[in-house]
Amino acid sequence: MKASRIAAAGAVSGIAVLALSAPAFAHVSVQPEGPAAKGGYAVVDFKVPNERDNASTTKLEVNFPTDHPLASVMPQPVPGWKAEVTRAKPAKPLESHGKQITEVVTKVTWTADGEGVQPGYFQKFPVSIGALPEDADQLVFKAIQTYSNKEVVRWIEVPQEGQDEPESPAPVLQLSAAEDDAHGASGASDAKADDTGADAQNTAADTASSDSGSGDGSDTTARVLGIVGIVVGAAGVAYGVLAGRRRNSGAAA
Repeated sequence: MKASRIAAAGAVSGIAVLALSAPAFAHVSVQPEGPAAKGGYAVVDFKVPNERDNASTTKLEVNFPTDHPLASVMPQPVPGWKAEVTRAKPAKPLESHGKQITEVVTKVTWTADGEGVQPGYFQKFPVSIGALPEDADQLVFKAIQTYSNKEVVRWIEVPQEGQDEPESPAPVLQLSAAEDDAHGASGASDAKADDTGADAQNTAADTASSDSGSGDGSDTTARVLGIVGIVVGAAGVAYGVLAGRRRNSGAAA
């Protein structure tokens, strides 16, 4: 009986812990679909789970960083949702690929045309962004989630290194190292491979030439030996005929 009571109490405690910790896991987040390298472009997904049992998520606003503005932002169409991109002039002059940038994206808003994200489901909102900054290790996107019952949840608290995750953390995109060095190394490897291939072709050509020369010499030698053999054979036949005649003449005498 004691064991059963202890087990029941433990189960209840575990359920309580999960119930209290569930909201911490169900927050708006951002993850790249591939590499998100500094100075490059990436496709990222804003993942929006529904953490309510009696309402659907009908709207999502994602505010883009102003300290590292992004000039190119293109949301991918999501069935059942309408996307609106808000642009503004950058606070300071901005260049991309040698061109002056006069507008940057400050916010993308998705609004549901129908029921939105219902309880027990989540939705991904893909966006192509770039060029990513070269002088930052991460980008913070503050998000606002609106439910069908008019409740608004603000995911705007910036997580701090070495501290516990805040109650309403903002989505954070971690940037990887620039790929320029990797491309350079790849180019060097390709060049080395080309040189090696060229050397191999030259060696093969030389070998073929050498083999060809050897073949010509062998053919000539074979012809000479053949002719000599024919001559020797003919001489042997003639000698045999003469020797036979001599023996016949001697027998007749």
